[in-house]
Amino acid sequence: MYLYNSLTHRKEEFISIRPRKVSMYTCGPTVYHYAHIGNLRTYIMEDVLQKYIEYCGQKVERVMNITDVGHLTSDGDTGDDKMLKGAKRENKTVMEIAEFYTNAFFKDCEKLNIKKTDTVVPATSCISDFIKVISSLIENDHAYIAGGNVYFDTSKPEKYYVFGDVSGEDLAVGVRDGVEEDCNKRNKADFALWFTKSKFDDQELKWDSPWGVGYPGWHIECSCISMKYLGEYLDIHCGGIDNIFPHHTNEIAQSEAYLGHKWCNFWFHVHHLNTASGKMSKSKGEFLTVSLLEERGYDPLVYRYFCLLSHYRKSLVFTWENLDNAVVSYNKLVDKIVPLIDAQGKVDDYDFKRLKKLFTDSLDNDLNTSMAITAIHEVLRSDADPATRLALIKDFDRVLGIGIVEAAEKIFHKDDAEPVPDEVMALVRERAEARKIRSYALADKLRLQIESMGYEVRETRKGTEVKKIEPRIVRMRDEKKQEDK
Repeated sequence: MYLYNSLTHRKEEFISIRPRKVSMYTCGPTVYHYAHIGNLRTYIMEDVLQKYIEYCGQKVERVMNITDVGHLTSDGDTGDDKMLKGAKRENKTVMEIAEFYTNAFFKDCEKLNIKKTDTVVPATSCISDFIKVISSLIENDHAYIAGGNVYFDTSKPEKYYVFGDVSGEDLAVGVRDGVEEDCNKRNKADFALWFTKSKFDDQELKWDSPWGVGYPGWHIECSCISMKYLGEYLDIHCGGIDNIFPHHTNEIAQSEAYLGHKWCNFWFHVHHLNTASGKMSKSKGEFLTVSLLEERGYDPLVYRYFCLLSHYRKSLVFTWENLDNAVVSYNKLVDKIVPLIDAQGKVDDYDFKRLKKLFTDSLDNDLNTSMAITAIHEVLRSDADPATRLALIKDFDRVLGIGIVEAAEKIFHKDDAEPVPDEVMALVRERAEARKIRSYALADKLRLQIESMGYEVRETRKGTEVKKIEPRIVRMRDEKKQEDK
């Protein structure tokens, strides 16, 4: 299996440090609000990566943090703590906010068929570990105390900007626009390991430390949690592309300064989900959630399918029209699987291995999920017997997780004798009359109204066919277009 390593900027063969056992760390959510679907694209792709490694016969030991303290609204160590901001917004305690949005995050993951991480660690459960590592960094002269806070000295590592993706403009003061310079820092790129009450008197969560009462910085959390649960050597670290700098850059600097050796071999980064106006983010108000997709009639697994149609290292543009196109593609795929559901007979070993190779070759090539879905179509077009084709698609979906076989089974096993509601049939008859007088605009409007009620009307050689749409996703497109206008 070859993966693109963000650290070296090239595809490399993925080989784990320990035989048949892979250690994987995932940057988890800051649980101050719902995860938006852009965040969740990253977790979907990380899920596919884990499932494929396991599919290939290796055990994956995966750890995810939950950031419930220390993540400021600016990466330049300024602004409010995001958790405190969430608590003020909803007039709750930070811990109440953390519990609610942690649960909401994992509910969204379940809807998207994302496997829950083996070990989930809230940052607030590891304060003593943070203090231990920070103390060691001070002792070995990689960190210093200034203005009551503890900072990592970025001039100490032999090479701090290890990813090589940072421009001079980024380094002028901080990372994002509007970041004010922290005069306590020796170097502009230095970052906080521990904040004291001298800087944030209104912080709800504070702990005693050798440097005063305070709380940890965001970056130290992931390093310490990874080292505590996965050891000194890490196979693969995952996250969104926007984590490269400064978060992952800082993780490497502090971890290797503490350990005294290389820490992580592979860095796996998923690119942004963009809207027409740019990157999706909560701060910009473009806040699409899984719940909103469901409210508009979309199955979350169709969104997962939409993500897999694009390579994880390409930015993906979200529009309702693009998602509708994914719905059509998903439903066509399900329709082709329905006739295979009751397939009987023995699976042909030769055909199974031959067609499976199309799938594994795709994912071995830097987790190319779009080609892996193409492999499903190749199976459906093949001359393999139905039982073999069905077995292959079930096998592939162990990794892809898009639920196409389950969707096909629902259609296959539905009660054909279930009557179509009278109000639907009345619209079907009205549509038929409109077609007779060639009032096609009215007929199309009625067809959309029928779809909004969960039924599909088709003209076939046998006449007009009406059937329940399952698991298709329906929406009043004309109404949506009007909203967009």
